[in-house]
Amino acid sequence: MKRVGSEGADPESTDSESTDLESSDLESDTAIEDFFAPTKHTHLNDGFKAGYVAIVGRPNVGKSTLMNHMLGQKLSITSRKPQTTRHRIHGILSNDEMQAVFVDTPGIHRNEVRAINERMNKAAVSALVDVDLVLFVVDSDQWRDDDLLVLQKIGSTDLNVVLVINKADTLKDKGTLLPLIETFSDSFDFADIVPVSALKNQNLDRLQEVIASHLPVATPIYDTEQITDRSERFLASEIIREKIMRSAGDEVPYDLTVQIDEFKDEAAHNDPKTGRPRKACTFIDATIYVERSGQKAIVIGDKGQRIKQVGMDARKDMELLFGKKIMLTLWVKIKRGWSDDERALTSLGY
Repeated sequence: MKRVGSEGADPESTDSESTDLESSDLESDTAIEDFFAPTKHTHLNDGFKAGYVAIVGRPNVGKSTLMNHMLGQKLSITSRKPQTTRHRIHGILSNDEMQAVFVDTPGIHRNEVRAINERMNKAAVSALVDVDLVLFVVDSDQWRDDDLLVLQKIGSTDLNVVLVINKADTLKDKGTLLPLIETFSDSFDFADIVPVSALKNQNLDRLQEVIASHLPVATPIYDTEQITDRSERFLASEIIREKIMRSAGDEVPYDLTVQIDEFKDEAAHNDPKTGRPRKACTFIDATIYVERSGQKAIVIGDKGQRIKQVGMDARKDMELLFGKKIMLTLWVKIKRGWSDDERALTSLGY
């Protein structure tokens, strides 16, 4: 998916370049390389750096919020519930100096009570393979057993690790931060330690500088206009799931997932019946799966009010993210035991 609101085509765009190449120097190796170069619209400084950056930590320390604010674009869903993130999501930050491909991961946790928990842990740990840098995110005022578990996983690698102490703005006594940094420093040989507030965008510029300093010199991995490698279908399903989790809270735990049944783009056209012009629109049909009938009733809400509000909120977020009109239809169905069924998890994209 590319960045919404980027500039439109200009005389140097792909279509006009293609015409020029066909009519002139198609055999030129230089012209062909230039045609396919993903960064032809972006000036890259000498010594440009690029690499993968895994964001790891226990559940609910603000990993997704950190990535979203680093990108200036909401990609990963967030809520106050732990383990909101279930999949690895790539967010791509590009500027003149570097391209950092962030890998937002599910929170690593000890309690693997269901197959879905086991898969979430595997997804998080597997993100440590073939990355150039790890951001280990912790709470500024809380050190828990699951933090130690994450540190043990990281310690089994030889990767550079930057400790990101999140929610530093919540400390009443800022003087307690230095002893905390010393404690962390004694526990692991971190490449850098950076206190931040992801939610309030505090010290993220410094974190970006630190990330750049640890990435290898390389050409961009993705087109510099691209912000994620995930499809719009996936992002739509995650937005719907977020709205339900925020609305239902603890009433509906992890026994819920969303499947996109149809994602159809319709170009602007004249209505064949009325002759009136109709704007371009994307029609999305999605099914929300729960495990029990009581959960279905909760998601739907009294007289359908909750599912109606979920649909309205999700549609607004999709229109903002995708930059187009959305028509969203939601269904709620029972799929018993899906979160502990390996076949069901695979069919639902886990």
